[in-house]
Amino acid sequence: MTDPVALLEANRRRLRLRRILLLASAPLLLAALLFCGKVLSMYAFAHQAISAYGAGDYSGTVQAARGQEPVNIFEPYKAPYNVGVGLADRGELDAARAKFEEALALARGLEQCAVRVNLAIVIERIGDRALRDGDGAAASKAWQEALAVSQDAPAECHSPEADRQSPDPDRRMGQTLDEQQQGLKEKLEDSATPDQPDQGEQQDTPDGGQLDDIKDQLEQGAQDRDDRDQQQNGDGGGSGTDRPW
Repeated sequence: MTDPVALLEANRRRLRLRRILLLASAPLLLAALLFCGKVLSMYAFAHQAISAYGAGDYSGTVQAARGQEPVNIFEPYKAPYNVGVGLADRGELDAARAKFEEALALARGLEQCAVRVNLAIVIERIGDRALRDGDGAAASKAWQEALAVSQDAPAECHSPEADRQSPDPDRRMGQTLDEQQQGLKEKLEDSATPDQPDQGEQQDTPDGGQLDDIKDQLEQGAQDRDDRDQQQNGDGGGSGTDRPW
């Protein structure tokens, strides 16, 4: 016959063991729940950011993308990248540049391709803004920086794998980089041409009227290229390199 006291003691030991196991596994269960919640929230915020951008709600894009930033261990570059896209189309170029530079520092391999394209676009826009404000030197400096960013893209950005990861499925990543670099080189050439005096002419400092003429020529050249690119690529929002993807 089983001793009731021994049986009771055995049951108590089993209960204590169950409590210990439950307490020990609680942190793991909590971590698993947090992990699942983070994964689901990342997909939700990403979908919300894409939907907002497609609807032209760039403030909504920024707000949703900021929700991806906390404890982003999956694709850490994506959150600042998406924030940068929204800020750029909202016209906040300096803030967008900072976010794209943050994304570039976190991107690896093929992830750099789209980040560099967009960072170069924003820096180019900053140069265009400087030109409109009459600061040709600042414009040239920004265009040179944009060209360097684009040219430093990894060689694999010209690969089929890069095309498959492109944010715009209708554009080849390598072709986009090549066109971007060509456009920046043309802007730099146009900005340098007026500063070279003809042989035999006195190198006088241009007066205000001449500076205005130079500015108008540069702006007209940029506009002509934009019109030409738009005619070649169509009116789709993702074509060309005139806006972040």
